[in-house]
This record gives sequence, structure tokens and C-alpha cells, in this order.
Amino acid sequence: MATKKSLNKDILTSVPIRKYSAPLRLWHWLNAIVITGSLITVLINATVTDVKPTAALIKDEMQKAGASVTPDQARSAAHALEDSVWNIHIYFGYALTGLLLLRLVLELFQVVDQKFIRKIKAAFKQFKIVKTNRETNLHEATVKTIYAVFYLLLLIMVVTGLFLAFEDALVAYKSMRHTIKSIHGFCMYLILAFIIIHIAGVFLAERKRSPGIVSDMINGGKDQ
Repeated sequence: MATKKSLNKDILTSVPIRKYSAPLRLWHWLNAIVITGSLITVLINATVTDVKPTAALIKDEMQKAGASVTPDQARSAAHALEDSVWNIHIYFGYALTGLLLLRLVLELFQVVDQKFIRKIKAAFKQFKIVKTNRETNLHEATVKTIYAVFYLLLLIMVVTGLFLAFEDALVAYKSMRHTIKSIHGFCMYLILAFIIIHIAGVFLAERKRSPGIVSDMINGGKDQ
């Protein structure tokens, strides 16, 4: 009976349920930290520790200090510095893998009203059945779809990232490395786009549709 009432509540109300469990809120913020850290390591290696300028800087500074350094030695040192940052990136990747698995576990054990699959089904059902508030219902269905795409991107990032991290053990598939690396990098840009859209969407929601949405993700929100 409780499940039926909750479903009817989802279909008839124009305000989405925004209460989040403590494990889900923890997952959200940990995921944000890990993805941010991962993106920062990519940014550092694309700028601060980029091999060519870093090698030139190392060579110049060593020569100023009176040491004799060949271009190859400078490049080797620059590569070592870049690799150390990539190692941190890999650890963030392992953390992201663990968080994705945790999200799957949470989906299995969440209460019915907080299951993502149920929410996306309810959003589309509400849009199809309820004839009023069509704009609001379409907005909710669109938002849920974007989140579904985000989870798919996370899955692709994790799978391709693990392949790159363990490529030495996957020699038989080494010919696929370039393609997989390209997919991994492309998904990174899509996730970056999602983050920008997500932040902008939250900002607009706070001002218009769903004031208090940020505090809900911190304190869990109120029963609807």
C-alpha cells in the first residue's frame, strides 16, 4: 500500500521528491571531489607539467645552477614529473571506480522513493499522463535523462580508464589503446560539460523552480 501511495503521489504532484538518504548525499559529495581531483590532474599535465615546456625549463634552470644537462635528460625528468601526476590521476580513477560500484549498491538498497530508476520512470510517466504543468514535467524528465547519460559516461570512463591503467596486463588488446584513450578523453570533455550544465542548472533551480535544492543535498531535505 505504501508503494502504491508513493507512486500516486509522484504522478499527481508537480513538485518532485527531493529527499536524499545520507549514503546518497555522501556519495554525491565524494563523487564531486574525486571527479574534480581527476580533472585537476589532467589540467596540470596539460599545462604546468607539459613535457616540452617543462623539459626546457628544467634544462635552463639546471644550466643556471652550473649543471650540464642534455635535452634527453631534461625530457626524462619532465616525463617523470608528468608520470607522477598521472599516478595521482590513476588513484582518483580507482576511487571513481569504487564510488560507481557503491552507487550501484545504493540503487539496490535505497528506499523505493529514492531509487534513480524509479524516479526516471515516474518522471516520464508523469509527463505522459498528467496534462497540466507540461513544462515542469518535461523539465523533470529531461533532467533525469541527463543524469542517466552522466551515469553512462561514468561507466565508460571507469571501464576505459581501467583498461589504460592495466594495459600492460592486456597486451592482447594493445592495438585498441589509441581508440580507448580517445574515448576516455572524449568522455572527460562530456563530463566537464555535464558539470557546467549541472552547476548552472542548480543555480537556476535555487532561484526559480526548487529553492533549497543545495541544502537538501546537504541535510537530506524534508518529507514531501
